[in-house]
Amino acid sequence: MRRTVVAAATALVLTCPLLVASPATADRYGPGSTSGGDSYFPHAGNGGYDVQHYDLTLAYDPATGRLDGTAVIILQATADLDSFSLDLRELTATSVRLDGKPARFEQLPTDERGLGGELVVRARPKLKAGSTHTVTVAYGGVPGQPEDIEGANYGFVSFPDGALVANEPEGAATWYPVNDIPTDKATYDFRITVPEGKTAIANGELVGAPTTTGGLTTYVWRATDPMASYLSTASIGDYVLTTQVGPGGLPIYNYVETGVTGRGLEITQASLALQPAMIAFFEDVYGPYPFTSYGAIVDEDSVGYALETQTRPVYSRVASEGTVAHELAHQWVGNSVTLRTWQDIWLNEGFASYSEWLWSESRGGDTAQEQFDAVYATPAGDELWTTPPGDPSPETLFAASTYDRGAAALQALRVKIGDEAFFTVLRRWATENADSNVSTADLVALAEQVSGTELDSFFQVWIYEPSKPTSW
Repeated sequence: MRRTVVAAATALVLTCPLLVASPATADRYGPGSTSGGDSYFPHAGNGGYDVQHYDLTLAYDPATGRLDGTAVIILQATADLDSFSLDLRELTATSVRLDGKPARFEQLPTDERGLGGELVVRARPKLKAGSTHTVTVAYGGVPGQPEDIEGANYGFVSFPDGALVANEPEGAATWYPVNDIPTDKATYDFRITVPEGKTAIANGELVGAPTTTGGLTTYVWRATDPMASYLSTASIGDYVLTTQVGPGGLPIYNYVETGVTGRGLEITQASLALQPAMIAFFEDVYGPYPFTSYGAIVDEDSVGYALETQTRPVYSRVASEGTVAHELAHQWVGNSVTLRTWQDIWLNEGFASYSEWLWSESRGGDTAQEQFDAVYATPAGDELWTTPPGDPSPETLFAASTYDRGAAALQALRVKIGDEAFFTVLRRWATENADSNVSTADLVALAEQVSGTELDSFFQVWIYEPSKPTSW
């Protein structure tokens, strides 16, 4: 996937008259943080709890762009709390219930860039660390359309015929209340009601057949594998479903919008036809496919990029073979094995780009070394080298360095430690870290353990130095 950070958006309106979370008293209870602690996106995420499950009931009308929802959130307190917050931007909460009882709340305003907007809930009775609770939030409005600095939309992006939902890095809060940090993975249920004739697609698998009443159709989806919030989706449009079967009987569901036609449709169909073979190939590299289904959402409308939404990547207008391989590889490296902080985005994109190199080589294209050579030929003064992939900055989070220099670093590592050790690292990385969060330090430790080689200086020049590596 490729994107950057947010720009202007409108401010939220404060909701209900409520006391903001009270300061810590003389006892041990206090307010949960309104930040998840990520240095790149300090406005995203919250502290003091861990979400176990989201049950989202959504109704969307493309004619008006209005989204109404009820989120039932099961969370476990990780601290003693007298208040806690959820991320919710550009939508208005109208009621909050805590364990079935009305709760007092306040919705904080966004800043001049449309960031912030936490929904602060007062906990009465207070929440004891280790206890589990159910929070029910009713909310609605017209989702904002935040843009990154390159002008690409993200989050819940509305179009006249539906919506394309792509959240990376912190856009889930544009359509449901959420702890919007990659370390708080949860399971999901989605109940999405749309005008009859429209199709609503989310992560996981359909639960039963869609039901239609009074001109409205409801789709129920369930994702039972833990998922980071930026990987959730609820895309809506005029889609045609085709199915495939992957290795071991894996169900594959492909939704291509009717407006994708001509050469774009031909390319898309040819690329999606390769998915079972791609899954088998990447299973040889990384181990068993990590989720219960797979597929694609190909939308006629464009946000300018594709995104590896868990089990069902989204593609804008066309799904090329290389992009399909890239987003599929992310299911192992990015979705199952997920970065801990956004500074380490190269662990997602560098691995997926390198996986794309491996797939191309297996198809008779340039070898991974030849693709490395092409990248390495880039002049030393280019941004590819001046932007270190291990700390690119929020503004250059999705720069070429994150992808190409990250992939080149992996090929350089392969040459340094040899094929046997290198491919052992890849497989152990995906299998031993499944459903968890990782850092570059974790990769260094694993590579050193497997290879028996000290690699601190290697990773320093390839991942952290703002210059072209000349020796390693």
